[in-house]
Amino acid sequence: MTVNVAVLGAGRIGKVHAKAIDATDGANLVAVVDAFEEAASALAKEHDARVDTIDAIAGAEDVDAVIICTPTDMHADLIEQFARAGKAIFCEKPIDLSIERTKSCLKTVEECDAVLMLGFNRRFDPHFQAVRAAIDADRIGEVEMVQIISRDPGAPPPSYIQKSGGIFRDMTIHDFDMARFLLGEEVTTVYATASVLVDPEIGKLGDYDSAMVVLTTASGKQCSISNSRRATYGYDQRIEVHGSKGAVAAENQRPVAIEVATAEGYVRPPLHDFFMTRYTEAYAAEIAAFVYAIENNVAPHPSGEDGLKALTLAEAALKSVAERRSVGVDEI
Repeated sequence: MTVNVAVLGAGRIGKVHAKAIDATDGANLVAVVDAFEEAASALAKEHDARVDTIDAIAGAEDVDAVIICTPTDMHADLIEQFARAGKAIFCEKPIDLSIERTKSCLKTVEECDAVLMLGFNRRFDPHFQAVRAAIDADRIGEVEMVQIISRDPGAPPPSYIQKSGGIFRDMTIHDFDMARFLLGEEVTTVYATASVLVDPEIGKLGDYDSAMVVLTTASGKQCSISNSRRATYGYDQRIEVHGSKGAVAAENQRPVAIEVATAEGYVRPPLHDFFMTRYTEAYAAEIAAFVYAIENNVAPHPSGEDGLKALTLAEAALKSVAERRSVGVDEI
């Protein structure tokens, strides 16, 4: 079986997914959509696909699935349109910046019995998966504490900040999903602090660029998250899980894994410069998982419900910062 896929959005993440489709057995990129015709044409030409419109793709018999890489404010409407059209759907996070809109969208997906997978690519990173595998194999015993460090090399432009929904919905949301993935229990309370330490313009827009979050489950398991929009040394992505019998960690990755030793000391190459290169394998693996779910008629993960739960934690973090207190997830 060949799964014919259309990519909606020809920006940087659309390009990443187009390459992932080419690398996936049983998948074929047939169409590209973008508001900017030049971008759509360039991506379509590179992958021997056609340029089309959203409405045409919804009705196209040769399109089995869509990958939504458009701006966030279009996600929920597009998910509903393609759910009604009977297409399998992969959508970048989040479904929407509003919890209520997200819930109504997921209701439509359920009513249409549609396939929906959310783009939490870090679950598919081989290093993070190896951490989860060590937990599942009981190599570190019962999980007790998780530490997640996630820092960008630099802050995005103000134009992006204005539409992003803020650091918790845009950046930390990946870490909220990873926390759930590693803890193995649902989070019940959230305590967050946030500051503007990198760029005053971000503060003027009502957002933060530096944040710390502590998540707690009902049994007392804890997860700490450290976020910054400025890591001068590269794209900083680390996790550690401490358990009753030991610990397991995934360290930063580099494009070249070497170390040079001289009389001056030890030197290693710099870190990856951003998510497109750091998570190349993860992007390919998640698209392969999406195609597998379609081919084998199984529910894909992460699901729309996973997206809703991560967004709920983001809302709880915002409330915690505003009210300077620990917030129960059941308050959201």
